Amino acid sequence: MAVGGLKNGADRPLIGALDIGSSKVSALIVTRDDDGRLRVLGTGQRESRGVKRGYITDMEASEVAVREAVEQAERMSGLTIDDVWASYGAGGLVSDIANVEAELGGHQIEQSDVAELLAAGTGAIDRPGQVVLHAHPALYTLDGVEGVVQPVGLHADRLGVDIHVIAADPAPLRNIDLTIRQAHLGVKAIVAAPIASALACLTQEERDLGVALVELGAEVTNVSLHAGGMLVGLRSIPLGAKDITDDIACAFGVRRRDAERMKCFHGSAMTSPRDNHEMIEATGIGSDEGGEPLRISRAQLMTVIRQRVEEITNQVDAALKSLGFTGPVGRQVVLTGGGAELKNIADFMQGVLGRAVRVGRPKAITGLPDAHSGPGFATLVGLAMLAGSGTGDIRDLALGAVKEKKAPTGLIGRLVAAMRGA
Repeated sequence: MAVGGLKNGADRPLIGALDIGSSKVSALIVTRDDDGRLRVLGTGQRESRGVKRGYITDMEASEVAVREAVEQAERMSGLTIDDVWASYGAGGLVSDIANVEAELGGHQIEQSDVAELLAAGTGAIDRPGQVVLHAHPALYTLDGVEGVVQPVGLHADRLGVDIHVIAADPAPLRNIDLTIRQAHLGVKAIVAAPIASALACLTQEERDLGVALVELGAEVTNVSLHAGGMLVGLRSIPLGAKDITDDIACAFGVRRRDAERMKCFHGSAMTSPRDNHEMIEATGIGSDEGGEPLRISRAQLMTVIRQRVEEITNQVDAALKSLGFTGPVGRQVVLTGGGAELKNIADFMQGVLGRAVRVGRPKAITGLPDAHSGPGFATLVGLAMLAGSGTGDIRDLALGAVKEKKAPTGLIGRLVAAMRGA
């Protein structure tokens, strides 16, 4: 698997990960040690600019934020990266299943049969007017019997495979691609944020048995359903933690940065009797320096926060029901993203959804700073993990199996080809 190149005489391949969110742009540079484990070499973070609800709205401002975040990570590592794996978490992601079958005539299945099936599958994943970001083969079927993990060596008349496809509209992807390239970086791949976050936060057992992942970002909440080891459904909600901040700013007439501080240090999704007695001081917009500060009870703050949290949770509940996540109460919901940092939000959602809800934090990587180990960095860490482990994409598998070396290799090769042909 190709990864980012090294400069400055380093002798190990580098992986660059870049998460362009609505509130922050974060970068990660990692390498793989001799024992195969990922190790962090540098991190960077800047306030996001020119991004609205996950979409690039000001390319020049976004390019500056990307360049500064990556340069910070490069200074920390003392190395320079050539390209990055980037995330895409805005609305417009679509998910469905493609099925491909082949006649075998009852003979014993060989590896070449699987290779031919996967090669045929590459022609079944195209989505008119969209770019396919991911096409992951799931379980195989033998004569209609589902759930076969490894078909080689078995006998069957028909061999089939289910392929999970995630696609997106090309224009927002082009904007991300161009923004990164204007920051003098190559784009290795653009990855759907729910794929990266799931890899970072969910256990394999959870993904097999069935789990819902709720990514509460700054301006977008992505709800994804995982079962049978793959992502099987997606919904995007154009609301997030930044809407809570804006509600506080509007309700009390304070600046956004003060509203964010109030939310982080004093806010909670659950109320308590002592909230009426605890007072919070804040500076109103346009107040004279040294003037009398505003005094707001914590109960007033909780009222504003609860209203927006209830709205988001109700929309999450509706999304889960539309995805068919209506089984036993024991099926779990994992909450991640920067909004998951709000105190007691998992407990609140658990009460509304009637399901166990836990906060999903990214798996530990050697050298990952504590500041980057929270749920707000799940997508970033997942990007590095995906780049380090291989995509599992059917196009990569098929190309490797049938040795079509002249075909465009790697996700970015296919992405650019698809964009030029769109």
